Amino acid sequence: MSAVSEPSTVTEPTDSPVTRHDPRESAERHFPAGFLWGTATSAYQVEGAVAEDGRTPSIWDTFSATPGKVHGGHTGEVAADHYHRRAEDVALMAGLGLNAYRFSVSWPRVQPTGRGPAVQRGLDFYRALVDDLCERGVRPALTLYHWDLPQELEDSGGWANRDTVGRFAEYAHLVAEALGDRVPLWTTLNEPWCSAFLGYGSGRHAPGRTEPLAALRAAHHLNLAHGTAVSALRSVLRDSAKVAVSHNLHLVRPATTSAADRDAARRIDALGGRVFTGPMLDGRYPADLIEDTAAITDWDFVADGDLEAIRQPIDLLGVNFYTPTVVSATPEGQEPGRADGHGGSAHSPWPGSERVTFRQPPGERTASGWAVDPSALRELLVRVAREHPGLPLLVTENGAAFEDTLDADGAVHDPRRVAYLRAHLEAVHRAISDGADVRGYFLWSLLDNFEWSEGYAKRFGIVHVDFATQRRVLKDSARWYAAVARANALPQLR
Repeated sequence: MSAVSEPSTVTEPTDSPVTRHDPRESAERHFPAGFLWGTATSAYQVEGAVAEDGRTPSIWDTFSATPGKVHGGHTGEVAADHYHRRAEDVALMAGLGLNAYRFSVSWPRVQPTGRGPAVQRGLDFYRALVDDLCERGVRPALTLYHWDLPQELEDSGGWANRDTVGRFAEYAHLVAEALGDRVPLWTTLNEPWCSAFLGYGSGRHAPGRTEPLAALRAAHHLNLAHGTAVSALRSVLRDSAKVAVSHNLHLVRPATTSAADRDAARRIDALGGRVFTGPMLDGRYPADLIEDTAAITDWDFVADGDLEAIRQPIDLLGVNFYTPTVVSATPEGQEPGRADGHGGSAHSPWPGSERVTFRQPPGERTASGWAVDPSALRELLVRVAREHPGLPLLVTENGAAFEDTLDADGAVHDPRRVAYLRAHLEAVHRAISDGADVRGYFLWSLLDNFEWSEGYAKRFGIVHVDFATQRRVLKDSARWYAAVARANALPQLR
C-alpha cells in the first residue's frame, strides 16, 4: 500500500441549525429531461427458485437456513417468486410508466460454483427479463453483485480470500458477454459495506462471520473486485454502456459539537464510506482509517498495484440512502450504544471504532426503527457532488418499510410511504438545484420481498405481495409514484 488520504469533513451536529423547506411553498417541481424513474430489487430477495435450472446455494441460502439467523426462520426459497412471474412484474412496471428497473443477477444461478463456464439456463432467465424490459420501454440497470456469493467460494474463504477477486472478474465477463448488447447500465457491487462489515464483522448478514480482520480484508478485496470487474466489463461492453458502483454512504452527524463527538463521527465516516470511495475514486485509503484500525491490521493485504487496479474510471456513482447516522463518544465506564440501524449483534461492524455510541435521532421512525430525515439525503448528495466534481450520481435505493395491510376492499393505503417518498424526492430536487448532477432515482422496492435478516417482517414494496398466494396489489404509493414518473415532476401539494 502506497497512498493514503486525509479525512474529509463530517456534517454538522444534529443540534446545529438546519434550514427546513416546506414543499407546500413551491409549485410543481420538474426534474431534468431524461431523468430515470425506476424501482430496485435484488435476486435473492425476489426470485425464489433457489434450486432450479442449475442454481446452487449462495451464502444467503446457507445463512437463512441456519436456525436463529433470520426472523421467523424465513428464507428466500420462494421469496416473491419473480423467477416464475417475471412477465407479470415487468408488466406492472410498464403499467406504472417507469422507465428503468434496477435488478441484480444471481451469481450462483449463472456460475454455480463461482468458477468455470456459465450455465445457459441461468443466463436465459436474465436474457428473457432484459428482452421483456426492452420491449416494454423499461431500461435495464443490472447489478452484478447484491450479496449472494456462491457458497462454494465462501467455503474457500469468501471475500476474505483474495482469490474471490479473480472469480468475480470472470463472472462479470460472462454476464457482460451474454447481456452486454442490451443492457445500458451496469453496477459492479451493491453496498460493499454491508457485504464486508455485516457479513464478516457483526455476523448480522451472510456469511455470519464475526472477525474484524476478515471484515477489513473483505473490504479491500471488494474494492479490488470492483476495479477488476470494471476492467472486465469495459473489455466487452459497447462504448455507450455506463458502469457504476452503488454505496450506502453513511451520512454521519456528531451528536454535539464537542471534539470527542466530532472525532467519533470522523471514525464512522471513514469506516462507513471512505474505506470504499477513497480507493475507488481517489486511489488511496484514508490515513485516519489506517490509524484507527492499526491495532487490528497493518493493511499488509494491500499488494503493490492494487490501488491502481481499484481506481478505474466509472460513469456514475450510485448512492443508497435510508436514514442518517448520529454518533457520540462513549464515556469511560459505559457500554457504547448500538442503535446503528444494522440490527442487534454482540459483535460490532465497526472494527477499530467499537467504542463509538450510536444514537437514535428524535422524530418519526419507519417500521425498521430508522429515523425519517430527508434533509440528510440532500446533504449527502451535495457533499458527494462537492467532493467528486464531474461524477454524475444516481439514487440507486431509497424507501421505507411501514406496517402495510390489505383493507377490506382489497386496497393498501400507505400515506406514510407516500409522505416519505415525496419528502425524499423533494430533497433530491433541492440537491439538483444546489448543483448535484443526479441522473435518476430508483425506489426500494418494487415488491414486498425477503428483507434479509428481517425475513418477511418488513414491507418496503410499492406493490403488496401476499406471500401465501403471490398475488400482487398496487399500493397507493405505487400510483402516486407512477404519476410523478409520468410527469417527471413532483406535484404541488394542495
